[in-house]
Amino acid sequence: MVGDIRVTGTGQLLDLSRRLRRAGHENIRQSYLRRTRRAAEPLRSDLQDSIRHLVISSQGRGAGKRGGPSPTTRPLRATIASAIRISVRTTGDPGARVWLDRSLLPSDITVGLVNKLNDGRLRHPVFGNKRRWAQQNADPGWWDKPVRDHTARITREMERVADDVRRRIE
Repeated sequence: MVGDIRVTGTGQLLDLSRRLRRAGHENIRQSYLRRTRRAAEPLRSDLQDSIRHLVISSQGRGAGKRGGPSPTTRPLRATIASAIRISVRTTGDPGARVWLDRSLLPSDITVGLVNKLNDGRLRHPVFGNKRRWAQQNADPGWWDKPVRDHTARITREMERVADDVRRRIE
């Protein structure tokens, strides 16, 4: 399921963020933010590549069926890829978050549609006609697989960043 990916070591990062605020070292905080974002950027890039290169197939039209050009010229996969974001925080819930920004998606592309693409099966009405439905298939896991592949690396990098900041504060 497509959702927020949060890279946190909650207790360790919360303690670190409190100490960082007390120390008041702005350059240490900026370094922490930069390195945390840098740790999450390869995941965002892989997620964007994954959706851009996702093969979506259908059975196509049968003989004698009507058809026509798509009513929209907006590319689905590129639109979804451009809505994948990273946010980094040092307060509250510190860490990195890779997420799908709903505000950047057009109203007809919902998170539910994106989740269905991640599941590998997209069923939708034909040109909005609720009496005719089409099914399109894709390789499942365009979101889940990159997240699984990057989790260990990001966790190691975040531990390294937290250790470096802790050393600089003490």
